[in-house]
Parts: sequence; C-alpha cells; structure tokens
Amino acid sequence: MNSYEVLLRPVITEKNTMLNAEGKYVFEVAREANKLDVKRAVEEIFKVQVKAVNIINVHGKRRYAPGRRRIAGTTRSWKKAIVTLAPGHRIELYEGV
Repeated sequence: MNSYEVLLRPVITEKNTMLNAEGKYVFEVAREANKLDVKRAVEEIFKVQVKAVNIINVHGKRRYAPGRRRIAGTTRSWKKAIVTLAPGHRIELYEGV
C-alpha cells in the first residue's frame, strides 16, 4: 500500500486543533493500515520524525430517518490515527487559514 493510500485525510476538529499544540495530529487512515504503515506514510509525505502512533477504530453510529423511528441505518465505521511527532517537528495542515 503506498503512502497516499494509507492517509486518507486529516481530521480537523476543535479538539484536534488543540492537540496540534502538543505535537499530535489526527488522520483518517485506511482500514487495512497498521501503526508501521501510518508512521512510514507520515514520515514520507510530511518529512517529519514520528515519535508514536495510536490507532482507534471508530464504529458507526445508529441513525434514524427523520420522522420515522422504525427505519434505521448507520453511519460508516472508520479508522483514525493519532500521530505524535518528535520535539521540534511540525506539520502545516492548513496554511491558508
């Protein structure tokens, strides 16, 4: 699996933006990816040194159709990785902001 197939997108939320100050970045990753794949991909794409990688499987939530409690579905399940960088390294995810 190539590096651009491992990292799907950065997850940008208020909580994750606060983690950026600590040198932690959150990415949605491929379901088949493991910690070593994520580490190699981040180091190759962003040219930084990775200290640690934590991976979490996020399960889809049950949702109901508006006004119809019997018709249910789920949002998709996905996998996210929290990447901690070595001190002195940064990733500029949103330079235009």
